[in-house]
Amino acid sequence: MLWIGGQLTTSVIVVNLIIPSIVAMVVPLGIMSFKLSGEVSRPVSSGDEGAETTSLERNTVFACGLMGLLFVPVFKTVTHLPPFMGMMLSLGAMWLLTELMHREKNIEDKSKLSVIGVLRKIDSASVLFFLGILLAVAALQEAGHLIIAAESLRASLENVYLIDIAIGLLSSIVDNVPLVAASMGMYDVVEPATGLSEWDSMFVQDGKFWQFLAYCAGTGGSALIIGSAAGVAVMGLEKIDFIWYLKNISLIAIAGYLAGAGVYVLIFA
Repeated sequence: MLWIGGQLTTSVIVVNLIIPSIVAMVVPLGIMSFKLSGEVSRPVSSGDEGAETTSLERNTVFACGLMGLLFVPVFKTVTHLPPFMGMMLSLGAMWLLTELMHREKNIEDKSKLSVIGVLRKIDSASVLFFLGILLAVAALQEAGHLIIAAESLRASLENVYLIDIAIGLLSSIVDNVPLVAASMGMYDVVEPATGLSEWDSMFVQDGKFWQFLAYCAGTGGSALIIGSAAGVAVMGLEKIDFIWYLKNISLIAIAGYLAGAGVYVLIFA
């Protein structure tokens, strides 16, 4: 969202956030490696026998899907068209690939392996949820409440880094998508110029506020399992209880979040 909105560019966010992001992953993994014990029984692979797809087909689709994702920022940079057009082009290419790859198979197997079979499984309830939240955020922005919230955060915390950390933790309660949308409405991108105050310089394109916001909003939601659409999906798929996650995972996730945030502050503050 920050990239599409013009607050960040690709190279800056990758270079400056890669180390804090790795730390945010390594710290919880390190804690869990000491906390967990025992042996795990690995499932025995039966190869491709009886499978609907071959190893070559699976690897081809995976590689092409990955390239399709990487193609989107390249498409926007080269053509200056909206990113969703690059996404649709990648989806069309994957659709054509899967149709050609499975054209000899029976209709029942082919329907499950094509893009249309995947689209049937989209959780429309989650899509409508995000649409409603974004509409609510836009309404708050038009009413001026987001500006009031921005001034309140500035007055109470008086530090860009603390504001971003607070937004990141709030994203564990309210999903990071509407929170980032709200933040984009709270603060404007400042045009680079000589004589900018230290505060205003944080809000130029690729400024530290936007960089740190991308990290905080992207990782802070893991403090609670309901903080992201992925977490809600895992609750349904793996039957993970909210209270169990709160007791066993939340503090570990927060430790990783704060460790990565600390690394960013040490490097760039």
